Amino acid sequence: MSANTKIIVLKSKELIFTGIFLLLGALLILLLFYMFSGNKHSDNDSSASSESISEDATSAMMHYSPGVYSSTLNLGGTNLHMIVTVEEDKISNVSIDNLDETITVMYPLLAPCLDEINANLPFVNSIDDITFSGDNQYTTLLLVDAIKSTVEPAISY
Repeated sequence: MSANTKIIVLKSKELIFTGIFLLLGALLILLLFYMFSGNKHSDNDSSASSESISEDATSAMMHYSPGVYSSTLNLGGTNLHMIVTVEEDKISNVSIDNLDETITVMYPLLAPCLDEINANLPFVNSIDDITFSGDNQYTTLLLVDAIKSTVEPAISY
């Protein structure tokens, strides 16, 4: 009889382990489903909040002292020379003077983000109104912050 008891104990251990693994597998599937289906709601919320921010920024027009302003942007130990052309009521052009091949290889989104910013400049009143895609938001925010610090001396109140 003791032999039958040991076999039942071994089978119950196998059943317990199988049940635990099935439960963990189901939790993993639910977690993955939740993670990848939840992005749609957060993207809509962030776009709505960015729209309200851009509406506030549009109401307050910035006035600048016209001219060409420059500053240094440090990326990975390399100093980039940023040049911003400013008109009386808006920024007209942004460029990076010493953007060479090594920088574009290390930061592949830098040049496309700069082109996207320059494409948006004629249609916005403030640098805060620039819209960007979610794929390159961090690079664009880095450039926008550098542009803001560059044109800070040009702001006239």
